[in-house]
Amino acid sequence: MSGLKLFNTKGGVTEVTPRLADVEADVQDLIEAHMETMLGVRFLASEYVIDCADGGRIDSLGIDENNAPVIVEFKRGTDAGVIHQGLYYMSWLMAHKDAFRNLVRDRLGAPAASQILWSAPRLICVAGDFTRYDAHAVREHRRSIDLVRYRYFGNEHIGLETVASVTGQSAVTRRTRRRAAALPSARRQGGAMSELAEAVDEVLLGLGDGVTRVQRKQYAAYQRLRNFACVCPPQQTKLLVYLKADPKEVDLIPGFTRDMTGLGHHGTGDLEVQLRTEWNLERAQDLFRLSYAAA
Repeated sequence: MSGLKLFNTKGGVTEVTPRLADVEADVQDLIEAHMETMLGVRFLASEYVIDCADGGRIDSLGIDENNAPVIVEFKRGTDAGVIHQGLYYMSWLMAHKDAFRNLVRDRLGAPAASQILWSAPRLICVAGDFTRYDAHAVREHRRSIDLVRYRYFGNEHIGLETVASVTGQSAVTRRTRRRAAALPSARRQGGAMSELAEAVDEVLLGLGDGVTRVQRKQYAAYQRLRNFACVCPPQQTKLLVYLKADPKEVDLIPGFTRDMTGLGHHGTGDLEVQLRTEWNLERAQDLFRLSYAAA
């Protein structure tokens, strides 16, 4: 169980005792109603009945900021079967892509349905708690799995804590890495900007244990539950990083940071950071941490 303690400081200091939901549906209904804010996932369907011999009912279906399919399973308390249940549903999903594609088309339109990231499906398990065996188990599967612990605090607050987060490696990803490894060294490196991109990757992945990277054609997304940074492929003289940090809370510097609110670009986030040198990367690290904390 989490060691987090919450205190009310009005009129002294009083501990707010954490509690579980009265029934599982309370957590599910709340998160489904605010799924994009709480999990970074666009909600598609609830209690989705799957069409197979053994049957089943997926608690929630969604699609994340990178257009990856997402299955969300809820448990009121601790349930050793939640991961296996979710993996069973994920296997069904990958074998019935047309059903999910049609659901996305009906809810979000044809453009979204045509851009589904099938190489990175995700399972998010939301439960009152997990055991150490659960955290170990997710690392043994070649799937992207997030274990999220919830707690209510009083009547007005709910906390979500990522217990474990693992990015699976699809066959496509493994083939891509093998092809990249086979390229001549000079062609792979691509000069100073590629070296800078490698340094950015190391910094972003090092911000916390729960950071995962999802590769899309136009950008690489770094996420906890939600994206906090998107890095575009290196240009000749600069590397563009988009962050979830609020541009209004940042002192914008021409040539280094820019407010992209309402302006189209690849990836997610309204704060653009332009990196040209290692010194720029050093300056940007506080912004990276700010965005990580907001995700």
